[in-house]
Amino acid sequence: MEAACGHADHPVAGRYVLVDRIGSGGMGTVWRAFDLRAQSWLAVKLLTQRNSSLLLRFVREQGLRIPHPHVVAPTGWAAEDDLVVLTMDLVRGGSVQDLLGEQGTLPTPYVALLLDQLLQALSAVHAAGVVHRDVKPANLLLEATGRGRPHLRLADFGVAATRAEPRLTRHPGAVGTEGYMAPEQEAGDPPDPRADLYAAGRVAVHLLTGSPDSAVPDDGLAPLLTHLLQPHPDQRPASAAAALVELRSADVGDWVDGIAVPDRLPPATLPASLPVAAAAPALPPPTTDRGPTRVLAAAGCFTAAIALCAAALVRVLSQ
Repeated sequence: MEAACGHADHPVAGRYVLVDRIGSGGMGTVWRAFDLRAQSWLAVKLLTQRNSSLLLRFVREQGLRIPHPHVVAPTGWAAEDDLVVLTMDLVRGGSVQDLLGEQGTLPTPYVALLLDQLLQALSAVHAAGVVHRDVKPANLLLEATGRGRPHLRLADFGVAATRAEPRLTRHPGAVGTEGYMAPEQEAGDPPDPRADLYAAGRVAVHLLTGSPDSAVPDDGLAPLLTHLLQPHPDQRPASAAAALVELRSADVGDWVDGIAVPDRLPPATLPASLPVAAAAPALPPPTTDRGPTRVLAAAGCFTAAIALCAAALVRVLSQ
């Protein structure tokens, strides 16, 4: 069983109890978990495939600690037997993809707010020297804010890269999701932050029209989206911050309430057999307040990632 090493009788690394599966991705599954040491709920990404390339990407992801209210980045890691896990904040409102499935297209003021928050996230990510490379609605999580203003958080850094690091693939090729990749990304060019800006433009077009491949709609976002979707990176905004300036000067109309982002996770309880179950706190109500985040220096992150990679690879390959 995938979570055999995370049940109440055998928490991962003696610490993380995997309660229920809440998502999946190309490198593993995502679980709601309870941290016995911190006595708190969190999300855990679990890798079970014995693939050294995937493991190296997974290990590299744990080094990306980007503190920002619109980013969901790993907060820690653990390894046991053939499992490696990353821990991160538990985001309860699902994804923008979920919202699209319920609402269909979204009004321009709502899309403008989501795009504003995405560009804020990309500005922080790019300032950390990272290119996300897979900006799409499924990787844009939402806090459960009800009918209030949405709170977007960019997630899933599994294929993220820095411009200076070596490739983790044997041959050049496209890394990303079809429909959102910039032309140069599809051609296998080195990671470039402006490819993420192109993807942000495709996401906005998708939210407005129902498809990322549609033409730019004729509304207040048209000038910015046309700029973001230029075929050559040199023709796009120079940075996410520059794009944000353009967005905030656009005429996108007045904000209108009415689109709900519900709490999409069912109630969760720990098994009665767990000694701390009675003392486990209830899941907190949704909030957009972000507490301080522990930040590791870039050199420290890189060293930790290499150390974890070596240990995890030995553990996996020795099975």
